[in-house]
Amino acid sequence: MIQESGRWIYLKMEVTMSKKEAIQVFEDKQVRTLWDTEKEKWFVSVIDVIEILTGSDRPRKYWSDLKAKLKKEGSELSEKIGQLKLKSPDGKYYKTDVADTEQLFRLIQSIPSPKAEPFKLWLAQVGSERLDEMQDPELSIDRALEQYLKLGYSENWINQRLKSIEIRKELTDEWKIRGIEEGQQFATLTDIITKAWSGKNTREYKVFKGLKKENLRDNMTNTELILNMLAEASTKDISVAVEPKNFKESQKVASQGGNVAKVALKELESKTGKKVVSSLNAKKVLGIEKPKEKTDE
Repeated sequence: MIQESGRWIYLKMEVTMSKKEAIQVFEDKQVRTLWDTEKEKWFVSVIDVIEILTGSDRPRKYWSDLKAKLKKEGSELSEKIGQLKLKSPDGKYYKTDVADTEQLFRLIQSIPSPKAEPFKLWLAQVGSERLDEMQDPELSIDRALEQYLKLGYSENWINQRLKSIEIRKELTDEWKIRGIEEGQQFATLTDIITKAWSGKNTREYKVFKGLKKENLRDNMTNTELILNMLAEASTKDISVAVEPKNFKESQKVASQGGNVAKVALKELESKTGKKVVSSLNAKKVLGIEKPKEKTDE
């Protein structure tokens, strides 16, 4: 979330090179995808594709009827389509019918839609771009810049958001060097950093903002995000300097890094007379309705 020219803007950076799961965008519609590293192919949510092509408000029902029709016609396509767990609008993961590019091209032929050809071209481009990015990771950054610039976001903000991802990656790389285990230990150190500068651990911070499954950083104000970046960058620099030998020593470093940002927070609050840690979140600011819970078929 950013503030630009007196208005709040919310942007969730779903697609990063470190994640197999990604949200792609076709004509402002989200398409859930999962990249299979071993097979080097995308698997795409069938429900999302059907919703785009048909415009139906009941894409699951449409897909259920289409599967029955294909089976009756003797097509084996629906039987070959598998299921993977993808994130739903309610933030939870459900098993969802997915298809690879080849299967989707065959499926699209069974759906009369004026968007069929544009979607085929888009689908081919997505697959091609991902293979290109495997050879040259910098392309993913260039494409992210291009996409968000087209959406009207300022280049300065986009660079800052990408920088925050870079800072986090540098910190987690440093933790791995020190033998810190991904998962619970990463989460514990992140909590320590967040608590040190904001006065709240990650869970408390999310509760304060009225969040559940939503990403905390995506709901931070510009100032909150900057201070969090300072805390993580400081933690990484201190860790490199003191070379902690174990998890306990890394916990101490995390607290020290967070305290660097806390000093900046206190100084800012003393000058402005305003609290930095805010209960504002994207839903409150933009009036985003809570998505209805639903289970994918």
